[in-house]
Order: sequence, then C-alpha cells, then structure tokens
Amino acid sequence: MERMAPTRSAPRFLIADDHAIFAEAFRGFLELHYPVVGIVTDGRKLVEEAARLKPDVLIVDIGMPLLNGLEAARRIHENFPGIKFVFLTMQDNPNLAAAALQLGAVAFVLKDSGRAQVLEAIDHVLRGRSYVTPKLRSEDWVEAKARARQFSRELTPRQRDVLQLFAEGLSMKEIAAVLDLSEKTIEFHKSHIMESFGIRSNAGLVLFALRHGLISMNPESADISGLHRGVA
Repeated sequence: MERMAPTRSAPRFLIADDHAIFAEAFRGFLELHYPVVGIVTDGRKLVEEAARLKPDVLIVDIGMPLLNGLEAARRIHENFPGIKFVFLTMQDNPNLAAAALQLGAVAFVLKDSGRAQVLEAIDHVLRGRSYVTPKLRSEDWVEAKARARQFSRELTPRQRDVLQLFAEGLSMKEIAAVLDLSEKTIEFHKSHIMESFGIRSNAGLVLFALRHGLISMNPESADISGLHRGVA
C-alpha cells in the first residue's frame, strides 16, 4: 500500500496511548492514510496537546494514567466540540461504549480489530456517524443513555480525578501535586466520595474505580496483531 501524502485538506490525527510499542506501530499504520501530528501517553497530556495542536480526530485509549481517556475526551469536547473521537481499547464494556456515545458521533473499536475495521470506524466518524465494534452490536443501544448515567453515577470531574489517581497508587501529596490542590482538599474529596457511595476502605475505593472504568483490571496490552491482518 502506498503512503498517502499529507495534504492541508486531510484530517489531522493525534494518538493517545500509554503503550509506546502499540502507539508507534499504530502511527505507522495510520500514516499510510492520514497525517499524524503526534503521540501522547497520558490523559492530562492529551487535554493539553489537543488544545495546542487542534487535531481533527483523536485516537484515544481509555485506560490511560493520570486521567482516563473517556474523561479526557469529555473535557476536550466541552472546549473543542468539532474534534472527533475514535476510542481504541481492549475493554469490551457496553457501559463504556454507551458513555463514549454521549459525546456524539464517535467510534468505539477494540484493539484486536483488523485494520479494515479500524479504517471503517474512522470513515464513519469522519462522515459524522457513530461506529461500535461488532462484538457489542447485540446490546440494546436504546438503553445507552441509561447505561451511561449508571456508569458515571454523579461523580464530579474533580472526584473522578482524585479517585483515579488514588486508585493508581499515588499518595495524597502526589495527588495534590498533580492536581495543584492542597492535601486537605484531596482528603476532603476522598472522604466525600466514601461517604456519598458508602465506601468503607481504601480497597473499596479501588474497586469502585474499577467498576467505573477509571482504571483497568489489567494493563491494556500492546497487541498490534490486528493491524497486520489482511482483512478485506
């Protein structure tokens, strides 16, 4: 396949994935078709670079450190509603897909998909249509909004920040530094989450973060096999 020469009219892509091998392999694949302006490895950097580079499309891994991909996408969408999203993940969770669809015409694709399916998903998004991996199509998407509400369950953005960072093993001091807040403020948010949701221990907080998709049970694998399949 010949490499497509980038043009000014071609949509520009930014890749967000914390696994360098996968990100670089995917960049090589994507640049056969579209210009790629960069790679970022955590959700907070994604928010910064999206504002700086203003790409047309973001390829977003959901399970990223410091700020998960879905929450990062929500914040970007608020400020730059014209940016499109393709979520590329190992998590075949219908609640995650439903929550992603709340951002409009997005794609939700699994990392073990073939290259033809990935390109099809991108094409859908560029045409203003949503795309969900066929593995989840049997779900009743009429209930997508209800599942999305259940998934987010009234956590504020700041609470999701604190919960994710705590579940990733950061100390109060480290979380305060990342969020530029005082340790007392972090302790307040942690206590409020535990009281509001009936959580009695630190282990319960981690389980709560897992259920809400803020962290993954297992790290997202850097499986690039799907990109090399000759899927027609």
